[in-house]
Amino acid sequence: MPQPSADALAKGARALEEANPDEALRLYMDSCGMLEEEGKEHMAFETYRAAMSLYLKRNRQLDAATVLLRWGLAADKSKAVHSQCKAYLSAIIVYLYANDFKQAEQCYNDCSQIDAFMNNEHGSCAFDLLRAYREGDSVGIKHIVKSSSVIPHLDHTIVRLAKQLPTGEVMALASSVSDLNVADDDFT
Repeated sequence: MPQPSADALAKGARALEEANPDEALRLYMDSCGMLEEEGKEHMAFETYRAAMSLYLKRNRQLDAATVLLRWGLAADKSKAVHSQCKAYLSAIIVYLYANDFKQAEQCYNDCSQIDAFMNNEHGSCAFDLLRAYREGDSVGIKHIVKSSSVIPHLDHTIVRLAKQLPTGEVMALASSVSDLNVADDDFT
């Protein structure tokens, strides 16, 4: 009887969001965990969304990205390819918003092993964003976000973050990325 229990936890979490957000987050994640254990991940999508949104409100971007990756895995198990691709692109956007290019790139590399993501507009959008970051092209980043056909269809909290990209010093990032590439090739 995990579904009614999971629903009760999610309902309690919603009630606690303002008064005790940390407890609300714990309840949201417990609710997701219950449904995952029972193989009913598809019933947790709204709870993943609520937890992700609350993490972002609390400026806990890395936790939000973790929830998005967990949501993507749940969507994969549920054969919900579109939701899976949206979750993975959203996680990459959250990492970029948090100025964690290395983690965004690692996330992309992991997701690129999944055919559904790579053969999809979401994967192409992520590739384009990361390329623009590597090149230090802040105008290109803004253009990709503005002209994307998939970003507007992500959760509204992610769309808001995407519209603020780039958040850090992109040229410095591009320089550090190229320094890493030189270091990788330098065997002396």
